[in-house]
Amino acid sequence: MKIRFSILFFMICQLMSAQVGGERIYTFLNIPTSAPQAALGGETLILNDDVNQPLWNPSTISKFMDNQVSVNYVNYLTDVNMGSATFAHTINRRFGTLHTGIQYINYGEFIGADEDGVETGDFGARDLAFSIGYAYNFPRSDFYAGVNLKFLSSKIENYTSQGGAMDLGILYYSDLRPYSFTAVIRNLGYQFSPYDEKREEIAYDIAVGATYELSDVPLKWHLTINSLQQWNIAVPNPSNDETDLDGNTTSEDINFFENAIRHFVIGAEFFPRRKFSARLGYNFRRAAELKLTETRTFAGVSLGFGLKMGRLKLDYAFTKYHPVDNSSTFTLYFDLTRKGF
Repeated sequence: MKIRFSILFFMICQLMSAQVGGERIYTFLNIPTSAPQAALGGETLILNDDVNQPLWNPSTISKFMDNQVSVNYVNYLTDVNMGSATFAHTINRRFGTLHTGIQYINYGEFIGADEDGVETGDFGARDLAFSIGYAYNFPRSDFYAGVNLKFLSSKIENYTSQGGAMDLGILYYSDLRPYSFTAVIRNLGYQFSPYDEKREEIAYDIAVGATYELSDVPLKWHLTINSLQQWNIAVPNPSNDETDLDGNTTSEDINFFENAIRHFVIGAEFFPRRKFSARLGYNFRRAAELKLTETRTFAGVSLGFGLKMGRLKLDYAFTKYHPVDNSSTFTLYFDLTRKGF
């Protein structure tokens, strides 16, 4: 049936994006849509000057994002197209800043068929999320707490689903300190209306992050430890099975360190305060789960750059997934507070 084709495709997409294939819904929320985020490994939690960052961590919302607009486009795997747009506005000095964002993913067209393999026509699939966020700075402190509220919508052929979710974050940040720390719970929510009769769980995530900017070198480090709600995230790769002369097959044995390291994402930003910056990231989980035996794929590696041009800023990221397919992310920022270019 038609739904069988879409389910198979969605399981593949979930495997690529969240590596928890077939267990959760709305996993597109865990795919980075901004170039700086993608270039630094895909799960960075602290980018204080990026109006896209609150989509991942609402506690980063601040007055410095006032009247900042960003649009993003991702040429994802197998010609899947993604996009997002964000905007922040300071209501007043006392209330603070509100942030809004929209994320969209179009999975393209599919050929439907019945149980006998007879084609029944083409159909499409897409996911959509709209969010609004706010952060509060505790008086006389460098601590911030933020929340995002999200409306989620999904459609596969004639099947639709709606849901709601929220992000909660707390951040320590000071202009006088070279380091920042944060803790975030993302995508806590509920599926209001399922595709069929059975409700599914939303792909939530608990993560902590930190940044450190060197004083004598124009370099800023980023570290994220994710999926803290599920310690054992390693799955044996069938390609690594070993068969002896008697035909007995032994599955891959994943030790404590190999499982622990998959929770880590690291990134480095060179010349973070200059008009031109370069970024490099490494996602250990992506590298471990998408690698090929006897072939160097560079899976898990990402890189990119940023270029400031007056009130405009352009960012690009290249993400390596597989030898036959990669992802490019483009981000354009526009500062409405500045006059001219």
